[in-house]
Amino acid sequence: QFSFQENGWGASLAERLVRKCDVVNRGLSGYNTRWAKLILPRLISKSTGAESTVAVTIFFGANDSALKDLNPKQHVPLEEYAANLKSMIQYLKSVDITEDRIILITPPPLQESAWEKECLAKGDKLNRRNATTGEYAQACVQVARDCGTDVLDLWTLMQKNQDFSSYLSDGLHLSTKGNSFLAAQLWSCLEKKLSHLPSLLPYWRDVDHTNPEASLL
Repeated sequence: QFSFQENGWGASLAERLVRKCDVVNRGLSGYNTRWAKLILPRLISKSTGAESTVAVTIFFGANDSALKDLNPKQHVPLEEYAANLKSMIQYLKSVDITEDRIILITPPPLQESAWEKECLAKGDKLNRRNATTGEYAQACVQVARDCGTDVLDLWTLMQKNQDFSSYLSDGLHLSTKGNSFLAAQLWSCLEKKLSHLPSLLPYWRDVDHTNPEASLL
């Protein structure tokens, strides 16, 4: 949901793709795969232009991987999480969005000390663990392998040879740097899918001002 805020990764993609295609944000703050699976047909259907959809990202796991005892409302068991991702892929395929147009994104890593401060400020205990989030990230990667979709393993990439805390604003949600990192990684995956898209309408200098109909209609 926050991807279209200033410097958000969705906004960055929309800027890159201006006059080529629309980037539609259907992220929902706090949701897990159990809820997303139920509402996906309302968000994407054949009647809402599935045939002209060039790519779909599915980005879940940070909420599913919340600890059951401390956050039962958002928690989804690991096996159900994987099954829900597969169900969403199957649904998209049923409305003719093929697996080569689907990109799974794993949850980012959790910076426990920063997130614990956020929890304590609300009177709660630390309700997530990075190791647990990693198990969900691995499951997401496996689902992509099983289903033949692309996957962006954010959990692994962000921790590769570096301190990842600067990628997160509060230990859980992406910072400006984290959004930029995700946008760059995702663009590497999307570029080959979208490079063939033509620009919508000619550049203004190429319009025949004496006869614009000839250029624009």
